[in-house]
Amino acid sequence: MLYICFLIYYSVQKRITEEEIALIVYVVFFVLTIVVVFVVFFLTFQKRKNQLLLKNIEQQKQFDQELIKTQQEIQEQTLKNVGRELHDNVGQLLAFATMQMNSVSRNATEDLKSKVANASEALKESLAEVRALSKSLNSDVIQNMGFKATVENEINRLNKSGLIEASLKIKGKDQNLENKKDEIILFRIIQEFLSNTLKYAEAETLKVYLDYGIDKLKIKVKDDGVGFDVESAEQGSGMTNMKKRAELLGVEFSLKSKPKKGTVLNLTYPYRKA
Repeated sequence: MLYICFLIYYSVQKRITEEEIALIVYVVFFVLTIVVVFVVFFLTFQKRKNQLLLKNIEQQKQFDQELIKTQQEIQEQTLKNVGRELHDNVGQLLAFATMQMNSVSRNATEDLKSKVANASEALKESLAEVRALSKSLNSDVIQNMGFKATVENEINRLNKSGLIEASLKIKGKDQNLENKKDEIILFRIIQEFLSNTLKYAEAETLKVYLDYGIDKLKIKVKDDGVGFDVESAEQGSGMTNMKKRAELLGVEFSLKSKPKKGTVLNLTYPYRKA
């Protein structure tokens, strides 16, 4: 009798244990399912969130690029108009004044001839300077001349001005850039640097290097001016314009300077299709 009771008790205990195990397995499976669903949902949400963020960043980048392009186009149109005015109006007035001075020189007395000749020569130099300046401002002329010739024109203009001693060195075979708009933007970056050098650097010499490689153009511009601390310097419109223009072309941009050590600009432009 005692043995039978023991068997009944053992059977009940075994059944309860199996039911508990089944329940535990069910609960664990349910919890794991909930966790997996939550993880999948979380990962899907994060992926979707990241995609939206990337999309917003890309849209903002495109918007910024379009804004920069629009600003560049407005600026180029303004410079083009100024260049035309210099060439057509101011240039013609100086040319007319030069002709008048030559006419006066022929009829002037001996004691006035030297003064008239000096004035006439000054007018000729002014006319040449105005024409050179008009070329560097007019984007149509830049496209027709090409990048290298435009840089040479600017260097010659600086030397004629007597404000600084400028030089240009070219390495490699000159390549006409396929994307003509890039020529204009690259030149504007260099022109901005030259303008800042004349305004602030108190430099005596300025050197420009063009290195035409197989797949990229390396540009280096340096002066021997007073320099400045790049880290603490205020980001003025000149430096900002150079950086923004470089970003627009995918150009590797580097501006280095130290007090009393001059300033160096390095640009690496990968050739782009039109």
